Amino acid sequence: MLLSRKWLNEFVPVEAKDRAFAEDMTLSGSKVEVTEVEGEEISNVVVGRVVEIKRHENSDHMWICQVDVGEGTPLQIVTGAQNVSQGDLVPVAKDNSTLPGGIHIKKGTLRGVESNGMLCSYKELGMTDNDWPYSVVDGIFLLESDPDLKAKGLKPGDDIRTAIGLDDHVVEFEITPNRPDCLSVIGLAREAAVTYGKALTLHDPVVNGGGPGNLSDLLDVEIPATDLCPRYTARMVRNVKIGPSPKWMRDRLRASGVRPINNIVDITNYVMLEYGQPMHAFDYRYVKGGKIIVRRAEEGETLTTLDGNVRNLNSSMLVIADEHRAVGLAGIMGGENSEIVEDTVDVVFESANFNGTSIRRTALALGMRTEASAKFEKGLDILNTLPAVNRACELVERLGAGEVLDGVIDLLNYVPQPKQLLLRPEKINALLGTEIDTPEMIRILTALGFGAEGETITVPSWRGDVEHYSDLAEEVARFYGYNQIPTTSMRGVTTQGGYSPEQLLERTLGGVCRGMGYDEIITYSFISPTYYDKIRLPENDPLRKSMKIMNPLGEDTSIMRTTVLPSMLEILTRNYNYRNKSAHLYELGRTYFEREDGMADEPKMLSLGVYGPEETFFTLKGAVETILASIRAEEVTYEAERSHPSYHPGRCAKVYVKGQEVGILGQIHPLVAANYGVDTELYYGELKFDALFASRGSDPEYTPLPKFPAVTRDIAVLVDVGATVGALEACIRTAAKGLLKDVTLFDIYQGSNLPAGKKSVAFNLILRADDRSLTAQEADDEVKLVLESLEKAFGATLR
Repeated sequence: MLLSRKWLNEFVPVEAKDRAFAEDMTLSGSKVEVTEVEGEEISNVVVGRVVEIKRHENSDHMWICQVDVGEGTPLQIVTGAQNVSQGDLVPVAKDNSTLPGGIHIKKGTLRGVESNGMLCSYKELGMTDNDWPYSVVDGIFLLESDPDLKAKGLKPGDDIRTAIGLDDHVVEFEITPNRPDCLSVIGLAREAAVTYGKALTLHDPVVNGGGPGNLSDLLDVEIPATDLCPRYTARMVRNVKIGPSPKWMRDRLRASGVRPINNIVDITNYVMLEYGQPMHAFDYRYVKGGKIIVRRAEEGETLTTLDGNVRNLNSSMLVIADEHRAVGLAGIMGGENSEIVEDTVDVVFESANFNGTSIRRTALALGMRTEASAKFEKGLDILNTLPAVNRACELVERLGAGEVLDGVIDLLNYVPQPKQLLLRPEKINALLGTEIDTPEMIRILTALGFGAEGETITVPSWRGDVEHYSDLAEEVARFYGYNQIPTTSMRGVTTQGGYSPEQLLERTLGGVCRGMGYDEIITYSFISPTYYDKIRLPENDPLRKSMKIMNPLGEDTSIMRTTVLPSMLEILTRNYNYRNKSAHLYELGRTYFEREDGMADEPKMLSLGVYGPEETFFTLKGAVETILASIRAEEVTYEAERSHPSYHPGRCAKVYVKGQEVGILGQIHPLVAANYGVDTELYYGELKFDALFASRGSDPEYTPLPKFPAVTRDIAVLVDVGATVGALEACIRTAAKGLLKDVTLFDIYQGSNLPAGKKSVAFNLILRADDRSLTAQEADDEVKLVLESLEKAFGATLR
């Protein structure tokens, strides 16, 4: 953002030198990139009046001029320009002067005649015909050809920079995207006023109106795309007189980096710079049917913009159209079919508020980022459209450029509600490390345009970036002065860190797994949908209902996993393909299930994956038992699982703690292993982290060593082949009356000497009483109860 210091002084007088101004504004939050002085390369160039002119005796095109430069004796200067006459006021580069581009002028001799300088064109002063539309393009710059300079009363000897207004100081600011209000002279003037503690002088536009015609009869506006155009404001000017803008306006536009074109176009650019509100002017005769329609473009629609390029549009883009075709790209650039030209008679001024995201995407898609789009995409103040269009009409009347019609078309599709925040001075001081009193905070905020009623602060409409009390703290700190905030040591109450119970369990589980020789892996939570086919999930399996990623890296990472199994199998397969003879892996990873509200439940799973020559179902089961023992889980049981499609039907079991399922383990189905290209046995188990957390046993308590000896009994019973050891063991523990301390399986036998369909299962029972030595009869009675219970439950008989 380029800021003219002359223009700034219209709103707030700032006398600081450029360097001090840059430092002060930067420290108050408006970063200055660079400061420049217009015409600083020009030196020793003054206004001169040609008092005598005659032909050069040795040239048919040169003239010898005597020029009064305010030094008493005229300077003799030879020129080849043909547009100079006696009495003209011209720029004179005297001996030892400098011009833009490093040009150094010294006196010399031309065709035998001494020349003590050079008469200058405006191009040699670093300016263009847009800056001086009344002057001759090729020739000496005749100062009085411009009506504004003629009225100024220039005299010989005046410094040319001051005479033609080429002495403005320009400051370039780096405006952050959250502060679109500072992309305007008024916005930066507000910042400067608070920085220097001075009053901000704002002007409310006054429009006399009274132009011929009724606005409602001449113009209508319709907004089908209300979501992309919160507000549209328009006024109309008739009997327009197209011509150059006055010098003061051209000077300000030039200093701001904008090329002057004509009075109507310059007015729209001037208002955009002053108010930060982009505007556009339509030639009314090209608005067919007298109706403006703010709509989405049609697929395949084209528009030739003011730069002469044909733009191919789609339905996501917003256009300004009449009843027949688009006449402008909303918020970006007008159409060539409605631009202001020399014979324009009636003009429609547009001042609108457009959706910033839509403007940004359209500008990016079409590769045409403009000054207007750069402002709109940051989000502008919806309440600024009406003052801006009134200011444009006021300037039209001031410049005598046309007759403004009474009335305004102002369609407001969204009514913003004032945002209110609590000031919280104590928290602000605690955050900043200051002791600023509340009245001072309120003074700063009110100077910035905030409303204050007690400690309730109303945020102005142009400050969309202020949403929290911490934002108010930043405003206070900026203008209180960062340099005034004392340097202090850190203070506050330190808190002792620690692990949550869940984190402690994670560390315990990880430590146990590593202690058993397992290596931790971390896999991606997003997987390919084809993984479910590889693990043989049925088409109607609930686990196939995965959450889809909106912007996936590719099809292989397009959904969130509902099971960790395919992720583990991918890593096991990779190790197998690398010819690792064995692998023992574990992961604490999350799975994802979509809720009704569209969010996700993310249960964590502990997964174990192994393969190797010594690995069996029972080695994996032993690892699971070790994990459950580490958390002191009680009443752990296992039940055979034969229907899971991913596991071997005869080597899979579900794990229960106190009757609640906590996981599953087993050998991976050979068909699944084949899908991964593995021809060895893979074993996998997974335990629900939340279930493990709920299954934690109490902390161990000290129990003294037993005082009385134990009695052991071995029993071997015949049962059906389908009876499981776990069920038999549970029956034994239930049948005992409290004397049973432990039961251990030590043999399973099947042979031809046993009845068909039967097997022999042998257990070792350890019996003990805590208060006495057991007699043989007591032990035998306990065993008898156990056998009776086994017979009743399983038809077991003692061998």
